[in-house]
Amino acid sequence: MKYSSRNRIRTAVIASSLLFAGALAPQAHAAGDDTMSGIHAGDVLVRLRAISIMPNVSTTGSLTTLNVGVNNAIVPELDLTYMIRDYLGVELILGTSRHQVTSSLGGLGGVNVLPPTLLLQYHFNHAGRIRPYVGAGLNYTLFYNNGLNAGGQPISITNHSWGPALQAGVDVQVTKSLFVNADIKKIWMHTDASLGGQALGRLSIDPVVVGLGVGMRF
Repeated sequence: MKYSSRNRIRTAVIASSLLFAGALAPQAHAAGDDTMSGIHAGDVLVRLRAISIMPNVSTTGSLTTLNVGVNNAIVPELDLTYMIRDYLGVELILGTSRHQVTSSLGGLGGVNVLPPTLLLQYHFNHAGRIRPYVGAGLNYTLFYNNGLNAGGQPISITNHSWGPALQAGVDVQVTKSLFVNADIKKIWMHTDASLGGQALGRLSIDPVVVGLGVGMRF
C-alpha cells in the first residue's frame, strides 16, 4: 500500500476517534453536580486503550531493493500518568505487538516489538471536563522473538533502538474518576538487518499509533 493511501486511512481513523470523544462530552456534562471536574497536581491517571499501530516504513541498502514492508497491528496499551503540576504530567506508555515483515520475495516472518515510551505532557483546560493534551519524549524499542528468515537462513537484527516520540490527545470526563480518551502518537524506531554476516540495511518502522480507551483518575 502506498503512503498516500495509508495517509488517507490514518486521517479517517484519527478524525473518527476525536469525533467519538467529542460525542461523549455532553454525557460528561450531564453527569451531575456531584462530578468533580479536572485534574490536579499529585493525581495519577491510568488509561487502557485499544491501539492501531500503522508503520510508516523506510529502508536502506538491499532492504529497499527487496521492497520490505511491515504490517499493521491492533493491540492493547496501558499508560500511567503522574501529574507533577495541575497542567503538567509525566506519562509512561507500555505495550507490545508482533509484526509480520513482507518483501518482494514473500513473507520474511515476524518479530515482536516492545517500545516503552516516556513523555512529558502539557494538559490544556486541566480544570475542565474536556482536556486536550500534547506530549513529547523518548522511546526505547526492544525487538525480541525474532523469527525473520530468507531462503531458510535466519535474518539477524539489532535488538534495540532509541528514538523520539510525539503525542496529542483528549480526555473527556464521564464521572468523578472515569474518563474516555482518544490519542495519537508518532514514534521513531529502527533496526539494522544482516543475513549470513552481510549487512542488508536499516529498517525504520516509525509508526503512527492511534488509540481509543478509558481511564481512571486516582
